[in-house]
Amino acid sequence: MKSTIIKSLLIISTLMFIYYAHSHFDSYTLSILNNIGIFAILALSYNLINGVTGQFSLEPNGFVAIGAYMTALFLIPTDTKIDMFALVDPAPVVLQMKANFLPAILAGGVAAAFIALMLSFPVFRVRGDYLAIVTLGFGFIIRIFAINNPEYTNGSLGLNDIPDSANFLWIGTIALITFIVMIHIVYSKYGRAMKAVRDDEDAALAMGINTFRIKTTAFMTSAFFEGIGGGLLASFLTTISPDQFTFLLTFQLLIIIVLGGLGSMSGTLLATILVMGSMEWLRFLDDDMVIFGMHTGAHPGMRMVIFAILLIIMMLFARRGLFGDRELGDILKLKFSKREDNAK
Repeated sequence: MKSTIIKSLLIISTLMFIYYAHSHFDSYTLSILNNIGIFAILALSYNLINGVTGQFSLEPNGFVAIGAYMTALFLIPTDTKIDMFALVDPAPVVLQMKANFLPAILAGGVAAAFIALMLSFPVFRVRGDYLAIVTLGFGFIIRIFAINNPEYTNGSLGLNDIPDSANFLWIGTIALITFIVMIHIVYSKYGRAMKAVRDDEDAALAMGINTFRIKTTAFMTSAFFEGIGGGLLASFLTTISPDQFTFLLTFQLLIIIVLGGLGSMSGTLLATILVMGSMEWLRFLDDDMVIFGMHTGAHPGMRMVIFAILLIIMMLFARRGLFGDRELGDILKLKFSKREDNAK
């Protein structure tokens, strides 16, 4: 009962912060928070398949691209599409796609989940490094498809003039919902089955767990939220192109979940704030600085060097990430129980 009240208070406090930030923060701060919120959605969903289920997948950029393009095509008005598609005329189905913001991003998530279902049959025939190679190829295929099919995606020119409906109210609330859903999955019977698959798939299969169904469920759930994150990203940036969905996006998410702890949603959320916030907060290192009265000159990219050094130092002292595979609540309960034992 006490834990339920605490969780409810945390959720209410977070919603109040989201509303206050949307109403009172300046545009620069909101842009940083929006970026953190979108990457939180992507990293949390990616950790479900990679950390909780233990499937070394490198596919997020593909599903994010699917969600982004699907959402953008639903949001862009028909007249704008006709003027925008310069290489070839848009396909009839593209001109018929029209929806409001929420149905559009849900359509992006559903499309990504459906592709994940189709992909799961050939993908989960392999494990380990082979799985990583197959899913890595999927990301390249989606990007090549976007470039070579301009009647659907406008090719390498990308899509512009996407309505900017994704404000911090939407992004923050969906990020909170994603976190709550992922936490409930982790502590559910499906979450325990996913962890069993991660720890020893053969033993899980021997115990009667349908490992293919569990992996497919995790894969589809992860893809659904990655598609929604992609839709929010498209609406937030108001422009997308195939070059935005390279392996670099997957690599950024991989850094976040490894730093936070594979299998820990609380750690992933904290790592997202640290990584995405630090990349912005360290921006002053790229500019000319005055140290002891001397100008250092501008050094573009210096913040990434310092950020990489800080990341290496952090990983040396926390090889399993910030939280390992545990959640913040479990860590706090363990500390409180130890204090009670010492007091006795």
